[in-house]
Amino acid sequence: MIPGGAHTYAKGDDQYPEGLAPVISHGRGAHVWDVDGNRYVEYGSGLRSVSLGHAHPRVTEAVRRELDRGGNFVRPSVVEVEAAERFLATVPTAEMVKFAKNGSDATTAAVRLARAATGRPRVALCADHPFFSVDDWFIGTTPMSAGVPAATTDLTVAFPYGDLAATEELLTRYEGEVACLILEPATHTEPPPGYLAGLRALADRHGCVLVFDEMITGFRWSEAGAQGLYGVVPDLSTFGKALGNGFAVSALAGRRELLERGGLRHSGERVFLLSTTHGAETHSLAAAMAVQTTYVEEGVTARLHALGEQLAAGVREAAAGMGVGDHVVVRGRASNLVFATLDGDGRPSQEYRTLFLRRLLAGGVLAPSFVVSGALDDADIEHTVDVVAQACAVYRKALDAGDPTPWLGGRPVKPVFRRLA
Repeated sequence: MIPGGAHTYAKGDDQYPEGLAPVISHGRGAHVWDVDGNRYVEYGSGLRSVSLGHAHPRVTEAVRRELDRGGNFVRPSVVEVEAAERFLATVPTAEMVKFAKNGSDATTAAVRLARAATGRPRVALCADHPFFSVDDWFIGTTPMSAGVPAATTDLTVAFPYGDLAATEELLTRYEGEVACLILEPATHTEPPPGYLAGLRALADRHGCVLVFDEMITGFRWSEAGAQGLYGVVPDLSTFGKALGNGFAVSALAGRRELLERGGLRHSGERVFLLSTTHGAETHSLAAAMAVQTTYVEEGVTARLHALGEQLAAGVREAAAGMGVGDHVVVRGRASNLVFATLDGDGRPSQEYRTLFLRRLLAGGVLAPSFVVSGALDDADIEHTVDVVAQACAVYRKALDAGDPTPWLGGRPVKPVFRRLA
C-alpha cells in the first residue's frame, strides 16, 4: 500500500538484510520494540531526529499541554512568537525565523529566497554532502533524477567540500550567475582551518548568499549549531531533525534583510517564501521549545559527545581485537558517528555491510549508523560493544574466506540513491 514500504527511502526494506527489517511497535528512551516483541538498542533514531530519546518526558508533557488547547487556527497563535523568541535566543546568529514541517521545505525556501534576492538562477551545492532536498533543484542531480527536467538540473552546479580554490574557480566560471552556496558546515570530518570563514569571504566577494544546512549539525554540534561552534555566520540556515525530538518541525533562519522579503515590511517584489498549513502547528512548536530548554539546561550536546566517544572507543577496540580494525571503521564527530564496512581490499562493500547489520540485529542492536541519543546509558553501550565484537568475529571469517556471501542470508543491502530498482 506504501511505495517502497516506508515514508523515507533510508528506512526502506532494501536498507536492511533480507528478512531482518524490523517493523517498530513503540519506543522508549534508547530502545525500540518491533511487532514481534524483540527489543533493540537503537542508533540514528528517527534519522537523527530523536536525540533526547523516545517519549522524552519534558517534550511529551509540553505537547500534552497544547493538545487540549487546539492545534491550528485561522490566525497566528501566541505559541508562534514564543517559539520564535526561544529559537532566536538559542541561535543568536539568526535575526528572524520561519517554521515549517520538514527540511526540504526549508532548504528550498532558502534557495528561492537567494535567487530572488540576487536575481541569479544558479544554485551551487556541496558535492560531498548526500542530501539537501526532495525538490527538483537537488534530486535532479542524483541518480534518482527521473521526472526532473534537464533545464532545472542544469541550473545546479557543485563544489567540493574543503577546497576554497575550486569553489572560487566555480564562482568565477559562472560569474554573476550563482545565487547561493549551500552546504552542511561540517559532516564526518571537521572543516579545515579557515574554510568556513573563507567561504563567507567568497560569498561576499561574489555577491551570493551563504546557506548552512544545519539539519544534522543543529544541536548535535552545539545548541546554536555549527555556526555557533565555529563562529562563522551564514546569511541563511536551516534546522530540523533534533529540533523537535521526533515531532515534525523545521526552521529557516537568518538575516532580517533577506527573510523580510518573504514578509510584509518592505516595498519590493514579494517572495512566496514558506506558506505551510501545518508549519505553525502548536504542539510541534511546543516540542521544539521543550527540546531547546532541555538541551540548554541539561547539557545534552556535551552528553551526546561523551556517549559517542565511549561508543567509538569500544567499537574500535572490539574491531581491532577481532583483527578487522581496518575494515570496520568508525568515523565522524562523536555526536554523529557513522561506520564504514570495507572489503579485503579496503573498498566500501554493501555485502560486508549486510553481514555486519545482520549480526547487529541478531544481537538486539538496530544501528544503520552509530549516531547516539542522550537516552543511552553505560549498559546500552557495553551491550552494543559486545554485539559488535561478535559481529566482527564473523566479519573476520568472511575476510579469511574471501567471500561474505555465506553469511548474508539473502541479497545485500543497497544504496539509497540508485537509478534502477
